[in-house]
Amino acid sequence: MNTLEIKALLEAVANGNISVDEGAKELEMLPFSDLGYAVIDHHRAHRTGHPEVIYCEGKTSEQVTGIVQHMVEKGVNILATRASQDVFNAVVDQCPSARYNPLGRTITINSHDVSSSEDFVAIVAAGTSDLPVVEEAYETVMALGFRAEKIVDVGVAGIHRLFARLDTIRKAKVIIVVAGMEGALASVVGGLVDKPIIAVPTSVGYGASFGGISALLTMLNSCSSGVTVVNIDNGFGAAFAAAQIMRL
Repeated sequence: MNTLEIKALLEAVANGNISVDEGAKELEMLPFSDLGYAVIDHHRAHRTGHPEVIYCEGKTSEQVTGIVQHMVEKGVNILATRASQDVFNAVVDQCPSARYNPLGRTITINSHDVSSSEDFVAIVAAGTSDLPVVEEAYETVMALGFRAEKIVDVGVAGIHRLFARLDTIRKAKVIIVVAGMEGALASVVGGLVDKPIIAVPTSVGYGASFGGISALLTMLNSCSSGVTVVNIDNGFGAAFAAAQIMRL
């Protein structure tokens, strides 16, 4: 239940359209629901502007399906991340409207339309191998109600490819830069635009990349101003931060 829905409920009670007892019953489930294996935070959208997101890794298919069913009953839009094909198969059996992005490993279920805006988030990726993180970020931005544009395979090994897309990138309100190997793309973009940049290091690279630590350190040590860094492969975290900026 978001802020507008709470206000509508209180107005309905004040106008006599529903009884005080009915209104109280609605509010009883507002803070959270305890399913035993998960405590679902119904108050998340009211506090932060976005409902709780389901992180599937480490959960069984039955647990994810149980959480999804409970949230669907509450009429909220659902985003689940790091979902395997098996988890999706279990979810779609219960919720036929569920949509799966196999590359980004996300599940989305829309109980109501998602608003959009003219402003958009640009998701700029160094290489095709970074696409799983790009897709996770893309699905997250879209699920949170904003438009996203993907600009992919424009890494520093062929910097002219980036320059050819600069007009689009500069029109974005927020820019997410996804890169593995040495992670230099975030610094390059940071020196070319006047928008906030959220950099995502990926675990793409050979041995000395240390599973993304090399890219992480490069991005943290960027000499370009305005570059903020999230954790390795954390497309969701970058997208959520971008959405919060977009809401300002």
